[in-house]
Amino acid sequence: MSEQEVRKVQDVQQAREVQNMREVQGVREVQGVREVQGVREAPGVRAVSIIGLGPMGRAMASAFLDKGYRVTVWNRTAGKADELVAAGADRAATLHDALTACELVVLSLTDHHAMYAVLESATEALSGRVLVNLGSDTPENARSAARWASGHGARYLTGGVQASPPDIGRPGFSTFYSGSKEAFDAHREALEVLTGTDFRGEDPGLAAVYYQVGMDLFWTTVLGWLHALALADAHGVPAEEILPSASSVLAGMPDFLAHYTPRIDAREYPGDIEKLTMGVASVDHVLQTARDAGVDTSLPRAVLEIFRHGAAAGYADSSATSVIEVLRSRNPARYTSGSQA
Repeated sequence: MSEQEVRKVQDVQQAREVQNMREVQGVREVQGVREVQGVREAPGVRAVSIIGLGPMGRAMASAFLDKGYRVTVWNRTAGKADELVAAGADRAATLHDALTACELVVLSLTDHHAMYAVLESATEALSGRVLVNLGSDTPENARSAARWASGHGARYLTGGVQASPPDIGRPGFSTFYSGSKEAFDAHREALEVLTGTDFRGEDPGLAAVYYQVGMDLFWTTVLGWLHALALADAHGVPAEEILPSASSVLAGMPDFLAHYTPRIDAREYPGDIEKLTMGVASVDHVLQTARDAGVDTSLPRAVLEIFRHGAAAGYADSSATSVIEVLRSRNPARYTSGSQA
């Protein structure tokens, strides 16, 4: 055998040894595409699996890759992983492989219905995993999901991300977490690759509570702003001209909230600065202005109805913040009656 033939045989043997080693480690290459085969990580390896590769899931996977993590990705539409694989991620051949590739599994799915639809086909692979669900849903659904995960041997964390995909991995943003404190402590360093962390307690529903409270405030504020712009537009005033006054109103809100928050926690609503009767008159004027301009009146009508319920319940001379007593009750007949002087 010639020297050239000997070298060729040696090269083939070496290539086989490398391939065997990669398959033992749980990764193989098929035509240059890396796929993980479902072997649990070695001790000390910084690894994470990402399930769901929408804009948020892809941003999270990229952030982990940037920090040197071994990232395994899986998505029902496999092609969404192509760019991540090119950047160094391992594409799981199956959902089972993605779940068993490492302990920490981050779910970036729409809601818990999507979680069940995806994971039900591989529940046998959940035992020993830490599931971090960063999709949006209700507190009760989060608690049910935690019980479901526990029934399959997994620890569960609910997350409420307060960042958009472009903000993942950047300072100044945070995520609410709740659920298994042990799991949170074990993987806090990894979770802080994405955003800052704010653990709210072991109740799996708490992170969803904090997140949905923020969404409640955000969307009602946005809707109020849009209604104000529609009202301005009906009078020929463009949004750009409203921007300074709208910004001024919102800039005063932190002081407003700081003043009234202790009173609301104490359930005290003295009408020393403003009264609900003033609010009723003010919102009625907004309603009439919108009606005269041909603008939709659904929003001011809803606000006026709540204010009038509060006044009828005995809070007319109390602060407008007293309507929280109306909002606390699903049944108008159960409103707490009586003014707070």
